[in-house]
Amino acid sequence: MNLKLKVWRQKNESARGGFETYDVPGISEDMSFLEMFDVLNERLINEGKEPVAFDHDCREGICGACSMYINGRAHGPNRSTTTCQLHMRFFKDGDTIVVEPWRVGPFKVVKDLVVDRSSFDRIIEAGGYISVNTGNAVDANAIPVEKDKADAAFAAAACIGCGACAAACPNASAMLFVSAKVTQLALLPQGDPERHSRALNMVAQMDKEGFGSCTNIGACEAECPKDIAITNIAKLNNEYLKAGLTT
Repeated sequence: MNLKLKVWRQKNESARGGFETYDVPGISEDMSFLEMFDVLNERLINEGKEPVAFDHDCREGICGACSMYINGRAHGPNRSTTTCQLHMRFFKDGDTIVVEPWRVGPFKVVKDLVVDRSSFDRIIEAGGYISVNTGNAVDANAIPVEKDKADAAFAAAACIGCGACAAACPNASAMLFVSAKVTQLALLPQGDPERHSRALNMVAQMDKEGFGSCTNIGACEAECPKDIAITNIAKLNNEYLKAGLTT
């Protein structure tokens, strides 16, 4: 498979970036998208050129670090798939593939396709934790949780914080991410002590970071690689309103 890549290159946040075009021949359809980039970078290094910087870690669809726009879509053309789990068999011989970093204000470009997503970390730090008593670990079945709530909490906890929701949203809203983290703990008894402060503090930090407002477009849910449901945003709004009335 012979491909043409148009890749965004940018030295740092303050530098002016632009697309560079690369011909990448001999790509196997069994390669992942990141393995294809490995091939490109090996060739660039052998030619004495600067390799393309891109983020990755587990390459197993777990960490979300592999975030990038592929042909205008967050993580590429496949639903429920991270970039590292996207395989080249979903492209055709001779295709031109455009690859860009997240275009979200709070996610500053570090270099090329790498962006700084520490704003998500600060939102978590603002309230995404629980208080527990010190001492021996509590038995797993000591605190009963209704199955429907447990299932919903697990579904929300699947969020990997990759930023695709904000990247796909025309408003650059992080509401799906924040709602998943708030919902995950609000549904469980362990998360009850900080329930109100959590919703208020995490939303306040989200606004402080400069993310936009949610207007229920639904692009976040459509592009989320972990299928986080947009109904979590309704849950967050409910939690936020209750917190405002009780504090």
